[in-house]
Amino acid sequence: MAREIRDLLKELDIETNERDLYTKAFTHPSFSNEKRNSLGDYERLEFIGDGVLDLSVADIVYRLYPKLNQGDLSKIRINFVNGKALAQYARKYGFEDLVLMGHGQKNNGGPNDKILEDVFEAFLGAIYLDKGYEFVYGIVSKIFLEDIKNVPMNVLKDYKSQLQEFVQADTRNCVTYRVVSETGNPPNTEFVVEVMWDNQVYGQGKGSSKKKAEQEAAKDALSKVAR
Repeated sequence: MAREIRDLLKELDIETNERDLYTKAFTHPSFSNEKRNSLGDYERLEFIGDGVLDLSVADIVYRLYPKLNQGDLSKIRINFVNGKALAQYARKYGFEDLVLMGHGQKNNGGPNDKILEDVFEAFLGAIYLDKGYEFVYGIVSKIFLEDIKNVPMNVLKDYKSQLQEFVQADTRNCVTYRVVSETGNPPNTEFVVEVMWDNQVYGQGKGSSKKKAEQEAAKDALSKVAR
């Protein structure tokens, strides 16, 4: 028997008040455009779900690790809200069988990691609008809590190391850093650095030294690829 959205809702103990929200959360724009359905697609739900996810995971991490500083808390959060991680969680709950797509997208390989990431966030957005923040926080806790409790401490590596590992896992390429500007005189020098791979700029950072600016650029890039 094919998996349906109601199976997912039952698995997560969600008694919905607005079933259409969840259908919309799993509707890819290609399906909406092809079928001209009145519900629309998941993009707006994805927007609000992204914010709900960030806040919920940040809250869980903050409470679980009272002795960690802001930088280390950010590293743990990024480990769980990046696109690759969200696609893995989506697959864990069988989201790939639930996405409604147009024929062209289906023939193009079906739901890829980016689509699954978007749908995962849209699903949380639907729960938030349907049931409120406390309820969606409980769902996020159910999905993420044990993994956050058992996060490997190598996640707390510096931002440059994290970014390099992320990029190599995705593309087998290396990141490069370049100084965009250097202003002022020691000890008030400010460096601006950009981080690049695949000939694209993914982040920018400022610092009183090249090393500090590179770390900030890597942090900026990680915050972006974590979407």
